[in-house]
Amino acid sequence: MPELPEVETVKNTLKELVLNKKIKDANIRYDKIVEYPTSNEFIKDIKNQVIVDIKRRGKWLMFELNDYYLLSHLRMEGKYLIRNINDPYDKHEHVSFTFEDNTQLRYKDTRKFGRMYLYPKDIVYSKKPLNELGLEPWDVNLTSNYLKDKYKNKKLPIKTVLLDQSIIVGIGNIYADEILFLAKINPNTLAKDLKNKDLVNIISYTKDILEKAIKLGGTTIKSYESKEGVHGRFQNELLVHGKVGKCPNCSKEILKIKINGRSTYYCSNCQK
Repeated sequence: MPELPEVETVKNTLKELVLNKKIKDANIRYDKIVEYPTSNEFIKDIKNQVIVDIKRRGKWLMFELNDYYLLSHLRMEGKYLIRNINDPYDKHEHVSFTFEDNTQLRYKDTRKFGRMYLYPKDIVYSKKPLNELGLEPWDVNLTSNYLKDKYKNKKLPIKTVLLDQSIIVGIGNIYADEILFLAKINPNTLAKDLKNKDLVNIISYTKDILEKAIKLGGTTIKSYESKEGVHGRFQNELLVHGKVGKCPNCSKEILKIKINGRSTYYCSNCQK
């Protein structure tokens, strides 16, 4: 968490707040947030850059600057806040960008799991993490044949494989449960054993669920906010994830199990 819909919502929110602002300085209070380059190089290179656009690739935010892309992954708890330059720092605000109007964009992360990269534009797609990512859910190349090829040797539960960002990007634990429920696929089914109709359903429901979640601003479970005080509303639409009680389709009990350490919810009757 956050997954694709939440990152897309954060992207759209930030575009309203920081687009076309010029960065006059940056401050890194926890070096490990920045994976590349070094902290000193990061600060030197990002000075005087203007945020000309903000994009998304998978679960990565892409701040397009004049000469660079700043890539940012929020991981579990990361979020961006707007502050004035004189506002005191919270102990969890680890990176800040100061604009010419003396406002700041601060990155807050209580767990310190988030990561950033700063690459020149001409090499950003050839370097990790972007060169390791699979297809976007709406890519025309995401077909049943594509999945069949990717899954043919996967002796892993489909729940685990849906989380593999090198195949389809943006799906996390919450949405994987919802996709498999609607597709009527047991999460323990080995990916290699799925039929063509299953692959078609996975693609279809992935698009449907993520599109609806984006429209509702994502899913707030625990601490996600697209900006301060603004929570997603898709959690009100969840059918199985986090549910205890009867299946909304057949009234049988929803089961909670662990698959590769991830909490997984499904109906043993609908998802045989």
